[in-house]
Amino acid sequence: MSTQETRLAAGDAELIIDPDNGCRITGLRIGGTELLRQGERYGCFPMVPWCGRIGHGRFLSGATPHQMPLNSPPHAIHGTGRDTAWHTARAEKSEAAFTYDLAEPWPYQGRVTQGFGLTGDSLTLTMGIETYSDSFPAQAGWHPWFLRNLGGEDVRIDFTPAWQEERGDDHLPTGRRTEPRPGPWDDCFGMPDGVDVTLTWPGQLELKVASRAEWVVVYDEQTEAVCVEPQTGPPNGINTMPRYVTPIEPLETETTWTWRRL
Repeated sequence: MSTQETRLAAGDAELIIDPDNGCRITGLRIGGTELLRQGERYGCFPMVPWCGRIGHGRFLSGATPHQMPLNSPPHAIHGTGRDTAWHTARAEKSEAAFTYDLAEPWPYQGRVTQGFGLTGDSLTLTMGIETYSDSFPAQAGWHPWFLRNLGGEDVRIDFTPAWQEERGDDHLPTGRRTEPRPGPWDDCFGMPDGVDVTLTWPGQLELKVASRAEWVVVYDEQTEAVCVEPQTGPPNGINTMPRYVTPIEPLETETTWTWRRL
């Protein structure tokens, strides 16, 4: 546990953020009930400046090739933001903001800002990437580990995606879109009207994950937790669907989680 953790509170909701450990959420408690899997690799971490896997860690920026460390061989996964300490820009009772400057192994300069806003029944997360020099392709998103079980029945995941990205044997999207299939999943889905996924712990809590982002990865292959990851592009999208951060056009995204007792 970091000595620099930031705690936000609103109503009976409490949020704990550890800026030294990738600015991840280490706890979200509703009425004293923890919703996130505990452990230094879990909670909810930001995926930035890319989401999911980059095929073999290689990407192009224009015609310039770059190689990222293969932290999930044979690929690079989930960005570098989760592996660095962030600077606390602002911390109040129910709101906070943090920044970090992009650095090696990422080859471009830029600044990432992550914001948190807590109310008694919602959490809004924002993230932005900006540059004042070279343009570069980037993605941003979040990787929460929601506990599968809060002491009653297992969670149910409900959503209606427009398509599922076909996943190859290498865990990368093939570029083909298919009809959504039943789980278990480690898959990316397209939701062109925005991410809208509901997690229900029967008799306990309903939590909705919403975002203007159009892609969501759902991962439920572990017994302890399930992941619902809104992101600005699909895995390997930094190659297949590059979105450039430029001096006049930052990349901005947000997600809101709302909950109610059952």
